[in-house]
Amino acid sequence: MKRLILLLGVVIFISFVALFFLLRKNAGIMPNPASDASISVFLNKAKDLQSKGDLKGIKGIYQQLVRDFPNSGEVMAWQKKIDDINIKLLFSNAIDSRGILYEIKPGDTLSKIAREFKTTIELIKKSNNLQSDNIIPGRKIKVWVKPFSILVYKSQNILILKSDEEIIKTYIVSTGKDNSTPVGTFKITSKLENPTWFKAGAVVPPQSPENILGTRWMGIDLPSYGIHGTTESKSLGQQVTQGCVRMSNPDVEDLYAIVPVGTEVVIVD
Repeated sequence: MKRLILLLGVVIFISFVALFFLLRKNAGIMPNPASDASISVFLNKAKDLQSKGDLKGIKGIYQQLVRDFPNSGEVMAWQKKIDDINIKLLFSNAIDSRGILYEIKPGDTLSKIAREFKTTIELIKKSNNLQSDNIIPGRKIKVWVKPFSILVYKSQNILILKSDEEIIKTYIVSTGKDNSTPVGTFKITSKLENPTWFKAGAVVPPQSPENILGTRWMGIDLPSYGIHGTTESKSLGQQVTQGCVRMSNPDVEDLYAIVPVGTEVVIVD
């Protein structure tokens, strides 16, 4: 009898282990030495390209990793790498199908060029490592010509920056408590650096620890609503605002430099 009980115990244990690994395999998390080896090959290629400063090549490697190994636990980290590289490329003089090499003409100014191509002075300066607004006729500079758009998912507290239907970067944001962030299609109508916060009964100056607007404000065509920075970065990823979309100061400063007045902002649940 004891031997029978022991045998049954062994059978049950083996069955449990087999079921465990079957479930892991069906869930896409079964260890796969071949896949791990392939991932290592890609990552080694990325390291080699990084030593050469080949941002486009590195981006291609991580995009392939995301496509080929969608069930890997590293997918989110790879996607973040892609986002970070996109911003670096955007702020570099590298040109793709969304940018042109523009030759500065006599009488040109950065503001004139930015208006003509519906971009920002800040993006032109960052893309060409310009330290001032002074430009020299005959010099060629990179100018981004494809429009940007912004998509906000309230339920996920994320903001997606897109251009020419490609996702440039996904940001963690805060949205309105009690579902107070408006849903719809809007446009950015105003931009302010270091905004003053006019709250009920008080005026809070820029850079005050109590100024929850942070370092940048981008108002939309719905009065009192916009995208702004924050002095409360711990609240990001939550629905805690009065209806605005709140970002970290470094993130909102990057976004502010990229998107011009007139940029479409779509907010969905």
